[in-house]
Amino acid sequence: MVEKLSERKREPEPQEDLYELSMKAANEALRNRAQGKVIIKGKDCPFAQGRQGFVKYLLHRKDWDKVGTPGWHVFINRIRVHSGKHNHQGGLVIYVLEGEGYTVVDGVRYDWEEGDLLLLPVQPNGCDHQHYNKDPNSVAEWLAMVFYPMWEAVGVGIVQKEEHPDWIKGKSK
Repeated sequence: MVEKLSERKREPEPQEDLYELSMKAANEALRNRAQGKVIIKGKDCPFAQGRQGFVKYLLHRKDWDKVGTPGWHVFINRIRVHSGKHNHQGGLVIYVLEGEGYTVVDGVRYDWEEGDLLLLPVQPNGCDHQHYNKDPNSVAEWLAMVFYPMWEAVGVGIVQKEEHPDWIKGKSK
């Protein structure tokens, strides 16, 4: 007679349903946002020289876990002569804070002044653009806002075409 050997197996751990995991993550994100920063102090955000310009980041991806409204990039660009030149998918909203200048988008010049709103178009293959100050003896400054989840959804990629004239690789001023 052959004896049957029985092996006791451990019962599988109950798995959380994917819907429940999604709900848990969404509710945790809501709690974090409710406790996130509501005010970003401009004085706490220094200007720094980068390849695109002399920029002050008020809200950046690195801060999204600390704020009530993640997903936004908000920055000020101070233009003395001109910015760098780059290409991206568009979808950027720029509000002119001070001065007057112009932006060249795909070879077309658009003049702007304090109080104007510049909208870079979302279009296939992105748009080449560069910003200029009309009066290098005074400051031209604007605030840009972009919602990154929208950028990611349209497949944004940024290609630097020309660096800002004051940018030195590896150094921030």
